[in-house]
Amino acid sequence: MSQVDMVSHQGSHAVNSVSAQALFDKCQALARNLWWTWHPEVISVFRDLDPIRWRQLDHNPMALLNEFTPERLETRAAEMVLLSRIHHAYRQLKKYMSNHQTWAATHAGVLGARPVAYFSAEFGIHESVPIYSGGLGVLSGDHIKSASGLGVPLVAVGLFYTQGYFRQRLDENGLQHEEYLDTRVENVPIEPATDPDGSPVTVNIQTRNGPLLARVWLMQVGRVRLFLLDSDVDGNKPEDRSLTSRLYGGDERTRIRQELLLGVGGVRALKALGITPGVYHLNEGHSAFAPLEVIRSRMEEDGLTFDDSLREVARQTVFTTHTPVPAGHDRFTDVDIEEHLGPLRDGLGISYDQLMGLGRVEPQNHGERFCMTVLGLKMSRYANAVSSLHGHVSRRMWANLWPWRSEEEIPIGHITNGVHTPSWLAWQMRQLYDRYFPAGWIYRMGEPEVWQGIYDVDPGELWETHCSLKNLLVAFVRRRLSRQCRRRGEGDESVEAARNVLNPDFLTIGFARRFATYKRANLLMSDIDRLVAIVTNEHRPVQIVLSGKAHPKDEPGKALIQEIANLRHHTNLQRHIVFIEDYDINVCRHLVEGVDIWLNNPRRPLEASGTSGQKVVLNGGLNLSVLDGWWAEGFNGTNGFAIGHGTAHVSDEIGDQRDAESLYHTLENQIIPLYYNRDIDGLPRKWISMMMSSIGSLAWRFSAHRMVMDYTKHSYVPACGGLSCDMTKR
Repeated sequence: MSQVDMVSHQGSHAVNSVSAQALFDKCQALARNLWWTWHPEVISVFRDLDPIRWRQLDHNPMALLNEFTPERLETRAAEMVLLSRIHHAYRQLKKYMSNHQTWAATHAGVLGARPVAYFSAEFGIHESVPIYSGGLGVLSGDHIKSASGLGVPLVAVGLFYTQGYFRQRLDENGLQHEEYLDTRVENVPIEPATDPDGSPVTVNIQTRNGPLLARVWLMQVGRVRLFLLDSDVDGNKPEDRSLTSRLYGGDERTRIRQELLLGVGGVRALKALGITPGVYHLNEGHSAFAPLEVIRSRMEEDGLTFDDSLREVARQTVFTTHTPVPAGHDRFTDVDIEEHLGPLRDGLGISYDQLMGLGRVEPQNHGERFCMTVLGLKMSRYANAVSSLHGHVSRRMWANLWPWRSEEEIPIGHITNGVHTPSWLAWQMRQLYDRYFPAGWIYRMGEPEVWQGIYDVDPGELWETHCSLKNLLVAFVRRRLSRQCRRRGEGDESVEAARNVLNPDFLTIGFARRFATYKRANLLMSDIDRLVAIVTNEHRPVQIVLSGKAHPKDEPGKALIQEIANLRHHTNLQRHIVFIEDYDINVCRHLVEGVDIWLNNPRRPLEASGTSGQKVVLNGGLNLSVLDGWWAEGFNGTNGFAIGHGTAHVSDEIGDQRDAESLYHTLENQIIPLYYNRDIDGLPRKWISMMMSSIGSLAWRFSAHRMVMDYTKHSYVPACGGLSCDMTKR
């Protein structure tokens, strides 16, 4: 090759390298902003790069891209005709991030200079980011996604769990085992958070037995910045380096130190980042220490007294309580509080008794432990439950905090939870809606008028779309079950049986949630003979898919899982009832997209809200639920099915018997006949009509966009000094 030819060849290679690197950088930019998690067209780009590895890597684009060189990525993208799709996705992300003409620009301008600081112990954004355990985390993830979509100025604060929540494995006897796996930082879309000068941010919290240190990571979720504190840093004691390794792990000492880091450390991190919030939103009591640090800072900077600073900070604070179950509220001993809050108490200039009184219903009762929910309620002027019924329960539960008021006057309102529609709406259903709903409907998903287009959809087309999703669910369940069998070392016969389980033509019921005993996962199994008769009916068969985890220390919950998982050995039920292990966002997504009926049967009124059934609505599934949580205000008689009549018995045993009878009766006399009643074209017309009623009446109302708009109008804006609104609507 001549010298001229060699120079020309090298130049061509350089150009190709530059273009390959530019393409790689665009893919990295897409992977590093979790905006991609609710954009199926971007997800499909990553999946098409390598479908097998995509599934093996838990749909993690960071991990996938780490297996590519820029040159190999460019070659693969060209082979799969992905180049234009990558460029388009990148342009869409840039356009999204630079768009300032949002709902919040009109309705929440006061937050522009002083954003909302949203604190939560967990964030469920996607299965590839394992910093969540269940409903609270997914709710938090949906909240910040909708805040991003609406343009609400909001920053989020949480903890970075290097091992996350446990991976669930069932042994051959159906017993749950927990596995903890380290998360590789290079496979998570985070980077060190930096202060205005560009230096990495760290926080230092003094306790009575030494400092607690943490670094701060930044994760981008659309327009929202999520800051995660990580205690695995030099200078910490070994116990503190592992403090943020596991979500909801350890003892009370671990819990209070995590919550100290989240609340006090989170406030200090925001200050170091140069962020001055106008509102502090405490999502559950885990972060209730945060206002104490804000008060201390105001006293130090503005010279206010403790009482004056408390009044000012409480006016800026929004508190959301999520559980009517007493065991769900964190309580700590006076020894733990003094050890961890002692130096902060010194800075506040208050006595030991004053501090303890802030966390007690009866401040002078020295036998009462310090409760984080009590602290959150006392530290805020905007407090809410997460459904209408939960509001009533919470006002009764905490009435003693305001003994001079009647129960109706207790200042705890409600804002009912919702789900982030783009995250939970199946792509096939999204395409169907696009053809019948108004243009740009996805940006107005919280408006009821938008969803009335469902009544214009051809019934056959809606049913066909639902059936295609059901087929995908069946294929998913078969893959997971056969994998479970192989892992347990079961024979080829068992593996082959798992590969052929379920029938897409059968009525399919889904049940998935945390296996706490009050959620009564085994209510449907209370009369096995009756259940066998229902599911094995030759002409109208039924199948049930269950999934969920029990807390590692919840032995009764583990026993429930074992009872249900072992039904696979029951001769008449093994092909009709299956349990999918290791419930996560991915499993949830497949279930809520493909089931015909979503079952929810907690003891009323112990379900604060619940959101999984709301996800089912989006995809055409119907709800069968106790009239508790969100369903108590969503059910209208034509959009799903109810268990019981909205009453609760003082005896749990009698209440369980009544609800079991109602559950069986509703299945036998309403649901199954309706599902199998087909016309000459094979369509269940009345069932499809109920699907339409469910979507049209519920999808807008229980969307996270509606929820975040409610928070913005009724709590964020007034807390930041805008026009006052009545958030305590009943």
